[in-house]
Amino acid sequence: MKIETREALQNLRAGARKEIDSCDCRILVCSGTGCIATGSNKIYERLLEIAKDAPGVTLEFKPCGGGEGHEHYLGVKKTGCQGICELGPLVRIQKGSKTIQYIKVQPEDCEEIFERSVLGNEVLEHLLYQQKGKTYETPEEIPFIAKQTRIALANCGKLDAESLEEYIAAGGFTALEKALFEMTPEEVVDVVDRSGLRGRGGGGFPTGRKWKQVARQAEKTRYVVCNGDEGDPGAFMDGSVMEGDPYRLIEGMMLGAYAVTSQEGYIYVRAEYPMSVARLTHAIHELEEAGLLGDNILGTDFSFHLHINRGAGAFVCGEGSALTASIEGNRGMPRVKPPRTVEKGLWEKPTVLNNVETFANVPRIVLDGAEWYRSIGTAGSPGTKTFSLTGSIENTGLIEVPMGTTLREIIFDIGGGVKNGEKFKAVQIGGPSGGCLTEEHLDVPLDFDSVKRFGAIVGSGGLVVMDEHTCMVEVARFFMSFTQRESCGKCVPCREGTKRMLEILEKIVAGKGELEDLDRLEELAEMVKSMALCGLGKSAPLPVLSTLKTFRDEYVEHIVDHKCRAKVCEAMRRYIINPAFCKGCSKCAKNCPVGAISGKIKQCYHINTDLCIKCDACRENCAFDAIYVEA
Repeated sequence: MKIETREALQNLRAGARKEIDSCDCRILVCSGTGCIATGSNKIYERLLEIAKDAPGVTLEFKPCGGGEGHEHYLGVKKTGCQGICELGPLVRIQKGSKTIQYIKVQPEDCEEIFERSVLGNEVLEHLLYQQKGKTYETPEEIPFIAKQTRIALANCGKLDAESLEEYIAAGGFTALEKALFEMTPEEVVDVVDRSGLRGRGGGGFPTGRKWKQVARQAEKTRYVVCNGDEGDPGAFMDGSVMEGDPYRLIEGMMLGAYAVTSQEGYIYVRAEYPMSVARLTHAIHELEEAGLLGDNILGTDFSFHLHINRGAGAFVCGEGSALTASIEGNRGMPRVKPPRTVEKGLWEKPTVLNNVETFANVPRIVLDGAEWYRSIGTAGSPGTKTFSLTGSIENTGLIEVPMGTTLREIIFDIGGGVKNGEKFKAVQIGGPSGGCLTEEHLDVPLDFDSVKRFGAIVGSGGLVVMDEHTCMVEVARFFMSFTQRESCGKCVPCREGTKRMLEILEKIVAGKGELEDLDRLEELAEMVKSMALCGLGKSAPLPVLSTLKTFRDEYVEHIVDHKCRAKVCEAMRRYIINPAFCKGCSKCAKNCPVGAISGKIKQCYHINTDLCIKCDACRENCAFDAIYVEA
């Protein structure tokens, strides 16, 4: 069905809303990557099979309900990420205005859910979320969700991720409609500029200013590009938007295209996101079939064509000029600036380049205005920010909170605290280009400007929580290994500087470091930070600099005492047999692959630390807990 006029869009919205409201019950199965990994596709297929075979049930929407021979009208839908990834597979049962959230659903639970909660009105308590002895029935009651403010993620978990009709029913393309019929391109740029929206990809550059710079270029051929190349370890915010609400992203890009009078756009998605690619491809096809992408959209002079470009997974392609080079078919490598992307970007034409989350914010800004958006967050960083919570935290998952929310609120109020009641040590923010924040920073507001004062960046929004069992020297080594491996090699400071830094860090964790190495590390880090060609190279030393500043004592312990307090660095681990517990059973010696354990039956055995390869086989096989690790 072609939607060629504003009236046709409004009629479709009203009809789709009526159809959804006529449904007696909607079964919403989380089909984000996290839940699929834990088996949600099997849950969906089983619930669909039960619904199809159930007497008196139809899966077809019938406006106003009712119908001879049918008692129940149901919808079984695949949604985007419902947020609490730790507790998947997740299923929501929606009846009218009430929604029940079930967690850790297994195929054997489906029959009971369908009979008692879908056809009946019972709530299955054993499938509900529980925290500190309290049971939560609806998603809005769960602290993890209740304390969030969702704009970019507003539809994730609530709608069929692939349904254009459901997106339109939820108000989708209302902002585009308003822009095309009630606003000039200049007014769209102005409202985005006044909103204070800053790029959510890491740099925090004002979005409206970028759009203004493109709009005033003399060259009239312009492009709109979305950066979906989310390469930070532990980050999955943009991927969740692309797979959970692809139409919102596309509407944001269309508003950007209208604002700068562009007719062509590209979404750059890393190939490791196959579901994002599939759902975006489906969304573009549906929009083209409906006439909402292509020429003369809604009968206006606005035309926009959208393409998907899959990256090969190079971290450096998250940098703007490397990304556009990759789309052009060249090797993804950054270039010297100026000229900037807004002047000469894709095919040397003026280009608007923003990330997924940035574009996903635009529809609500156009619809509700700059003042509404500025009422959320901080003066310098308005709006919300999505974060992925991973690491040693009770509730891993995807959240969206107002800018300025503190780490304490995110980790302890939303995330449920550090896993297993362990003591909080630090959080890595901003991925491999970010830095570490510690207990003294728990009450620092997380916004673009505040965290910079502590040698970190918000970045794309990855938060990796660490407890006392984390070695900060190893953390620095891990992130330096990642950035060194992902360096494109174009500039000497990044190519050689990160390599030398990694060598020093590997030397320290191997127990062969010298105190002078710390001065060399800092000198190299400052050199790379100041002289690397692109933003990724300049930020690569941040994890090293921040850990050196805050956890210098751990570096010194590794070098002077040959000790890793977290007992992580293998070279410094010593396996000891406690004579008070050893029964002389010889089981440890029999399982040692290198013959490093000797002794006599019924007498205490001994480990030769010079031969020991630290494989942990002895400790795993000791039935008396007589073997411990000393660091």
